[in-house]
Amino acid sequence: MRMNRRDVITGALAAGAAAQVLKVPAAPAQAAPVRVGFLTIKTGPLASGGLQMEQGLTVFFKERNNMLAGRPVELHTADTAGNPAQARTKTQELVERLNVAVLIGPLAAFEALAIDDYVRSSRTPILSVAGAEEMTQRKPNPWFVRPSCTSAQPSHPMADYAAKELKYKRVATIGDDFAFGHECVGGFHRVFEDNGGKIVQKLWTPLNAPDYGTYISQLKGDLDAVFTAHAGSNGFKFIRQLREYGNQTQILGGFTPVDESLLQQMGEDALGAMTGSWYSAELDYPVNKRFVEAVRREYKVDPGVYAAETYLCGEVLDHAAKAVNGKVEDKDTFMKALKEAKVPDTVRGPVRFDELGNVVGNIYIRKVEKKNGKYVNAVVKTYPDVSQFWTYNKDDFLKNPVYSRDYPPAKNLEQ
Repeated sequence: MRMNRRDVITGALAAGAAAQVLKVPAAPAQAAPVRVGFLTIKTGPLASGGLQMEQGLTVFFKERNNMLAGRPVELHTADTAGNPAQARTKTQELVERLNVAVLIGPLAAFEALAIDDYVRSSRTPILSVAGAEEMTQRKPNPWFVRPSCTSAQPSHPMADYAAKELKYKRVATIGDDFAFGHECVGGFHRVFEDNGGKIVQKLWTPLNAPDYGTYISQLKGDLDAVFTAHAGSNGFKFIRQLREYGNQTQILGGFTPVDESLLQQMGEDALGAMTGSWYSAELDYPVNKRFVEAVRREYKVDPGVYAAETYLCGEVLDHAAKAVNGKVEDKDTFMKALKEAKVPDTVRGPVRFDELGNVVGNIYIRKVEKKNGKYVNAVVKTYPDVSQFWTYNKDDFLKNPVYSRDYPPAKNLEQ
């Protein structure tokens, strides 16, 4: 085959161009997305809390342009409907079909207990907001981290405050008749009576109770206070009906009954109510101020514990993901980073975790006050660095049964 001068020059130019193309650096590959599964409740009596959970998590990822440790985030949301069987089914779908690397949620203690064994067997890291105590106590789940609190964790200091500073002696308790209500009441009961008080009456209400009149009519007339352990919108219903019946007994509570998301609707009925909680929209931390402003701007409501706890889960998740350079699929390393996380500036203040995966952090005694025409959970006292075991020895604490309808035993009930 004969080649003329033009063919040689053309070939040489082509070869040179090809060489130049090979020398151009390749564009950096887009990091694969982090798939996050989110279990919440959108229907039923706990749906108001589930809605706030979604708002808090949405604000968290929006602030970070849906990025986590340099990787884009795919958030997959599942509605458990507050049903244990559905919570399990949705969890399996998220893990097996959508291949999520980490779970956030669910809301209710009975849901967390329903998915406990599946989380263990699938080795799926989960940041939960459910207070189910056994999962970080007698039957700890090694894949479970709780940045908010156990059901009873805020009840312990609330009882301490009621006995030592309010000098209360006679209290009745009333709560939702499921694991959260039992544990929330149990923590208050134990510490209050250990400090000289008496629980003289205990009432349990169905989760779907349409009306609380029957229970309110049973409350004794010579109480120092009534302690309520109602979740979702149930606290709102109970307190409103308590006042409608003309009962002006002092209200004490766990961290859910006077949530900021419903506080303006509760109005004067909630005024003066005192609760123990790990969060208040009034906390003066810079990160919390930004968070509160963002929720108000996006949703025209103050954030309460339900919104704050998913935002808080996001903060801990972000901290741990950065610690492992975004490699959240390395389950063992990522789980270790979650449990070793020490985050100094969250919406609730500084947090760290005990060896069982439960948070150690501040608990605040709050009082509903009216400021500038608005109802708020004003912080009246801070109990710093509170663990799930309160001031009790951990080993001794764990030898006792989990808080329940029957534990602590009711020694001072009156007919």
